[in-house]
Amino acid sequence: MATQSKVHIGLDIGGTKMLAVAYDESYNVLARSRCKTKGNEGKEAVLGRVERSISNVIEESGASTDSVATIGIGCPGQVNMTDGTVIGAVNIGWDNVKLAEFVRARYACPVTVINDVDAGVFGESQFGVAKDAVNVLGVFPGTGIGGGAVIDGKIVSGNHHSAMEIGHMQIIPNGVRCGCGQIGCAETVASRLAIAAQAAQAAYRGQAPWLLEHAGTDISLIRSGVLASAIENGDTVIERIIKRACRHLGHIIGSVVNLINPEVVVLGGGLVEAMPELFVTHTQKHASKHCIPVLKNTFEVRAASLGDDANVLGAAAWAVNNQT
Repeated sequence: MATQSKVHIGLDIGGTKMLAVAYDESYNVLARSRCKTKGNEGKEAVLGRVERSISNVIEESGASTDSVATIGIGCPGQVNMTDGTVIGAVNIGWDNVKLAEFVRARYACPVTVINDVDAGVFGESQFGVAKDAVNVLGVFPGTGIGGGAVIDGKIVSGNHHSAMEIGHMQIIPNGVRCGCGQIGCAETVASRLAIAAQAAQAAYRGQAPWLLEHAGTDISLIRSGVLASAIENGDTVIERIIKRACRHLGHIIGSVVNLINPEVVVLGGGLVEAMPELFVTHTQKHASKHCIPVLKNTFEVRAASLGDDANVLGAAAWAVNNQT
């Protein structure tokens, strides 16, 4: 009787969606399962979705549960990478959830849990736009600003917890208070939420007529694609707001370049996907200004290339590389 090929599962738990993918040993996609999530549905509901998503891709791939060799999970928030506990994930309302233990009890295979941005950066470093690099920095401006780094094939982490909280580096000493409680974090000036708030003010003042007509001043409606369209349709103030955000991103990236000397800086997330050239060009310009001269020409800022697959691929590959 032929031995059944091994299957590796990657799962990305987002604040609004969950994506599970089954891969063969060469990371070819065997099956995928996507579902929507709600931030307020509670721990048990999300864990139920986790179990169903994994079961769905196993079934759709035609594999048996016994053939699942590893399961890797990317999750928002602070993660204990040693034991797979999600310490805190505001987006899904989790606090000290033993996720790896929950999944391992049902599938009896090695399970790893990492921060979702770490998963995305690792995915891009192994399969995407940074696969030619040894040291990689990832910065993902979204509702907040996620950060991650891979050095010599390993995700940078703290003693046990995920690290690289780039969005909470202080860059405006007398700035506004961030959601984390500190003053002047990068997230307060360069996240999508901060950009949308500035854009809404510009629309209210009559400085962005296209945006005012098509999205009004409701921040929830001012998404990445709308901002890109506003620029395309002549709202020059929106372009200036984006460039100012890139200047702030470049500031923090240049500082981190001084610390870890990456060959590639990956920019990802919906904002970058909507305006890749604008973000890459201006972030590169300002990052080069904020690192020491000897490092100015040693790194390249690139837009992420894998989209939603970065997180699931990265989570799956991390699990394979760290089987215990």
